[in-house]
Amino acid sequence: MLIAQISDLHIGPIGSSQDENYRTAHHLEAAVTHLLGLPRRPDVVVATGDLVDGGLPEEYARLRSILARLPMPVLVIPGNHDRRETLAAAFADQPWLPQGGGFLHYTLENWPVRVIALDTTVPGKASGEMCAERLSWLDQRLSEQPDRPTILLMHHPPFATGIAAMDEMGLSGKEAFAAVLRRHSQVERILCGHIHRPITARVAGTVATVCPSTAHQIALDLGPERRLAVIMEPPACMLHLWSPTGLVSHLSPIGHPTAPHVLFDGARWLPDNKLPPGFHLVAHRTSNTPPACSTSINDVSM
Repeated sequence: MLIAQISDLHIGPIGSSQDENYRTAHHLEAAVTHLLGLPRRPDVVVATGDLVDGGLPEEYARLRSILARLPMPVLVIPGNHDRRETLAAAFADQPWLPQGGGFLHYTLENWPVRVIALDTTVPGKASGEMCAERLSWLDQRLSEQPDRPTILLMHHPPFATGIAAMDEMGLSGKEAFAAVLRRHSQVERILCGHIHRPITARVAGTVATVCPSTAHQIALDLGPERRLAVIMEPPACMLHLWSPTGLVSHLSPIGHPTAPHVLFDGARWLPDNKLPPGFHLVAHRTSNTPPACSTSINDVSM
């Protein structure tokens, strides 16, 4: 089973600052094209939050119009930029997504690996939370099938990343969350978003990964200062391949400009195969795609 993960799509209304500054809709279109063109098409796509930028109905309508090209199921969870009720209404035709205004938790049971989706959002805040109610729900779900390999989906990573400004917008309840996981060894992976960077950490005996954004990334800054900058590093998705031996995760950059140099065509090695044109092409920045945009921590919530 192949699971594709996209995250932090930040779709805005047509003509919004998300279009002007970060071209998020354009980049999501490219991500969809990328997924459709993979040598092995994913069985399911998971989108780990910040689906839109302002939680508006027209943003979700635009999001769904872009995702409509994907023939496989698309599972969504909310991020801090989403609004639970509006998201649920926009995906009301999806039977797995709960309605009624509560947490958008759910499970998917009909695949080789079980999926448990968590809602870590706190309305009006950039940070997330795993409160006692959410932890109890997770503990109950994991107790139902202790021998079933399971993947968790959550927007806010359950660990500190070292990026000080983003960690201030992080998850509260990390220690209690880890205590629940230690009772349930079947969790194969925790798939997260929020940080706009590829990150991996060990958490309570399992592995947590953060998927980059399909558009703009957070500039890597591991210093102690509360700085935050956005950089147009290559957008990417993640591909999680499940087999009986476990889950293997790959980073898949979107929009690579050159053709691959084929070394083996499936039947024979090609030691003398020439490089394709533009193999070493370096994409030059233009005046309307600056290398990084520094932003005050007080003016943004990713």
